[in-house]
Amino acid sequence: MITLEQAKKLEPGTTVYTADLNADGTAVRWKVNGRVQTWKRDASRVRVPIKNGLRNYDAIEEGVLDLIFLDPEEAKAAATSR
Repeated sequence: MITLEQAKKLEPGTTVYTADLNADGTAVRWKVNGRVQTWKRDASRVRVPIKNGLRNYDAIEEGVLDLIFLDPEEAKAAATSR
């Protein structure tokens, strides 16, 4: 999983992986496709826009950082242990 500080340092084009598996057993890959949004009044908040495929857009927020990984093998291990 990534930490809050790691999430704040993500840059557009970085690949992240979720604790879900594709049909072939690999971790689902997402690409950071925008600037990371942070809040001045609440340093514990973060929002990272991500994209998967042609039309799947979503955002990573501070509540789901435990499901996001930088290494595909760690994501795969987390998905199989759930």
